Amino acid sequence: MDEIILTAAQMREADRRCIEEVGIPGAVLMNNAGMAVYNELGPGSVGVVCGKGNNGGDGYVVARLALLAGRAVKVVLLTAPDDIVGDAKVFLDAYQHLGGKVQVVTDETTTREAVAELASCAVLVDAVLGTGIRGEVRGVSRAAIEAWPAVETVAVDLPSGLNADTGEICGVCVTANTTVTFQFKKHGLVAAVAQKYVGRLTVADIGIPHCCGESVYNGSES
Repeated sequence: MDEIILTAAQMREADRRCIEEVGIPGAVLMNNAGMAVYNELGPGSVGVVCGKGNNGGDGYVVARLALLAGRAVKVVLLTAPDDIVGDAKVFLDAYQHLGGKVQVVTDETTTREAVAELASCAVLVDAVLGTGIRGEVRGVSRAAIEAWPAVETVAVDLPSGLNADTGEICGVCVTANTTVTFQFKKHGLVAAVAQKYVGRLTVADIGIPHCCGESVYNGSES
């Protein structure tokens, strides 16, 4: 059987089929994804930098698990909490209901300062940008990446700033020690140009049935 390597659009379709046709809730997949990332963390304090999308949702799961394990946790959120919706909001709320704190930054100067301060953490989680990035990274996301400290880093799905289809850098990119991608590899993660940013690549099973990826990989519309 050929290895399944998907484009970003194909991965979104595989997710959709899993949620809408198989009936596995997106929140279940997000929780599984965050658990897979958490399991790759080394010991010590944890810093998590979250964007407004589903990668941020995975990051809140990591933060919740670290908090429940008694670890020191710092979460930097690169948008107003009211911008967080859907499954990501479920896990942001759960983390906060357990007493977790979030530092909200919405301008480039405070973003740089907040992310630079994470140098005191033992391990960082990059949950800023997902597979939908196209063109140059800008605004607070760029500021966060540019200020990223030289700390052991685990990337959620792919390093922020990496083009999921080509492996090209969208102006700036987090350099991860480990990247935990979900269910299927993406083309950009295996491109030669991306390797120094991806680090060690782990493909985590988060519960998407193989058939959901296989059907889009083979061009099936059924």
